[in-house]
Amino acid sequence: MRRVALLCTPETGHFGRMRGIIAHVAAAGAEAAVFTHRRFQREVEALGGTFHDLYGRYPIEEADSESHPVSCRHVSHAGRFAEEVASELRAVDPAVVVYDSFAVVGLVAARLLERPYVCVCSGHNLNPARFLEMLPRDPRVKLSPRCHEAVARLRERYGIADASPFSYVSTLSPHLNVYGEPPEYLDPAAREAFEPVAFFGSLAKLDAPPPGPSPFGNANGARKVYISFGTVIWRYYAPEAVRALEALGEALARRKDMRALVSLGDSGRDLKALAGPHVRVETYVDQWRVLAEADLFVTHHGLNSTHEAAFWRVPMLSYPFFWDQPALAAKCAELGIAVPLARELRAPISPKDVDDALDRVDAQRDAMRRRLAAARSYEEQVLAGRAAVTRRILDLA
Repeated sequence: MRRVALLCTPETGHFGRMRGIIAHVAAAGAEAAVFTHRRFQREVEALGGTFHDLYGRYPIEEADSESHPVSCRHVSHAGRFAEEVASELRAVDPAVVVYDSFAVVGLVAARLLERPYVCVCSGHNLNPARFLEMLPRDPRVKLSPRCHEAVARLRERYGIADASPFSYVSTLSPHLNVYGEPPEYLDPAAREAFEPVAFFGSLAKLDAPPPGPSPFGNANGARKVYISFGTVIWRYYAPEAVRALEALGEALARRKDMRALVSLGDSGRDLKALAGPHVRVETYVDQWRVLAEADLFVTHHGLNSTHEAAFWRVPMLSYPFFWDQPALAAKCAELGIAVPLARELRAPISPKDVDDALDRVDAQRDAMRRRLAAARSYEEQVLAGRAAVTRRILDLA
């Protein structure tokens, strides 16, 4: 039996993009040995994979607990534990190594084992050259001595000539890169940076939710508005997120024709004060189920969230914060499936801005309905091609 080693960081969104690959590798008759965080063990096994506790044995905190952005710690992790992780993989003897692009240790271990390797791209159009130029100027950057030491080790011991504290954006593979969106979201001119590339999409769930009570309660015919800014933004932009949610809550509380559900994404923050007439606040929701019912989605444009909304044909109001989110928001506006809430990134918004955006959605309703039907077809087409992408991965063996 062919064995495929798959490595994923502890981030929920990143694991979400690996779910479909794990399932398809296992369904193709190969052994899917999944190295990730123990919180995903049950899901790995339910998908047909074999779980290996990567971060229990080799904790990120032991390599680096200080660097910001937090993603830089994955570079420190690779420099600290590459040989140990390579030894773990050697015991499995994989024919191919597949890794979430932030799991830098997967790239290094695969090269140590001299196995073909596949990168699973983490976001929308994350061209390494563009982001490596941008990241050193990011005001969030604060690098620990251990991160710098790890970068030197990656260069000198492991031959990663272009290693940097931001190597989590430069892990593309010369063998194959799996892209988490339909091809319509990546312009032909941008595609060259990712070649050889295969389009797999990012959807984890495909089935309609089972019958049950509506997450919006009794809407009495009112339109259902779902609001979520994901999880990662709370690390870096909590004040901006709270201000935006306050404006949204104030505007929607006055709308008798709408019922809003706000998810705080397990942020750990007590923001129940945002609740009001027609507005409910929850710490966590089943987003797939909510979007299956929603009439409108206010989103930061995380990759998974955006494509789940496209699948369910839900028009979006865009409020991106950072990383690939602004570009994905712009692409969705270009495709005619989203309307921006603000003219500038993270700009304060007022209840009037919310009302104006809602009016623009209403004015474009028929056109958006047609564009969303096309966006749904993009998702269906990329899903239909997943078996072929899996064959490309296995053929590398």
